[in-house]
Amino acid sequence: MRVSRRALIAGASSVLALVILGVGGYFLLSGHGPAGRPRPAASSGRAAPTSPFTGEPVASLGRVLIFKIDNVPQARPPTGLAEADIVYLIPVEGGLSRIMAVFSSRYPPVVGPVRSARADDLELLRQFGRPAFAFSGAQPKLLPVVEHARIVNLYAGVTRGYFRSAARIAPYNLYARTRELLAQAGGASRARGIGFRFGPAPPGGTPTASFSAGYPAASFTFRWSAASGRWLVWMDGAPARDAADGRLGGPTVVVQYVKVVTSRFKERGVRPPYAQTVGAGRALVLRDGRAYQARWSRPAADGGTAFTLPDGHPMPFARGQVWVLLAIGPGSTSN
Repeated sequence: MRVSRRALIAGASSVLALVILGVGGYFLLSGHGPAGRPRPAASSGRAAPTSPFTGEPVASLGRVLIFKIDNVPQARPPTGLAEADIVYLIPVEGGLSRIMAVFSSRYPPVVGPVRSARADDLELLRQFGRPAFAFSGAQPKLLPVVEHARIVNLYAGVTRGYFRSAARIAPYNLYARTRELLAQAGGASRARGIGFRFGPAPPGGTPTASFSAGYPAASFTFRWSAASGRWLVWMDGAPARDAADGRLGGPTVVVQYVKVVTSRFKERGVRPPYAQTVGAGRALVLRDGRAYQARWSRPAADGGTAFTLPDGHPMPFARGQVWVLLAIGPGSTSN
């Protein structure tokens, strides 16, 4: 039987189309392109997560790693503090201060000098869920209380990753390698909301170039730097610095006036201050070169701390590192 030229061409075209369709179907179902390369994954359309501690985008919500850091002149400058999400300034015995530094967005290689815990640390820590807590020790009766608190225990006496620096004398020379600590903190909570809100500055506020506060034997000054967009910190009259990253400071400073009583655990024969961070009181929030009168409220230890304006609306913080000074407020019985 004779087949026309037109029929032959039509048949060949049909076969070719089937081949192309089959190959294309294989690529479509297998997820590979013609050269054997994986097809680009379709975008999920999800926005990058935002740190609840800084308001900044992060690759993921990291585990919460919290350090107790010394803050007397012999311990300065600290190492790694510039990378913290939140820096708390806390009163201790002798009218001095110590630092609680919260990390989850970034983990510097080394943090220190690490020092001992106090009873009021546990109240502050509870709002973070079950954070990993790095500290050098505690008063003998307090130590088991800290170790059995709702934390991942990174006490230097039982945890790998701590070392003594030959550049300083003890007890101001204990440092920790964060990678080793994080490897032992698998059960630690990831960053979660603790009451902070971030966004544009609200109307009002008082233009403020500098604000000072402190304790009987420790002073802090926060000076607005428009050039760097943050409040630079002075401690005891000297510029505060990080050993690795230069000047310390943050876009938001919170002066939280709390009731300071005395702890039931003595330190060297005296009862140290105990800053009560559950309750309510006055606050002053510094951002964008202005000071805002505010209120703080934390009804329960397991909840976060809300900061509100006089009209009841949330007080938004500027995005970036937050400094919180636990200042001595009304009703305090300890200095």
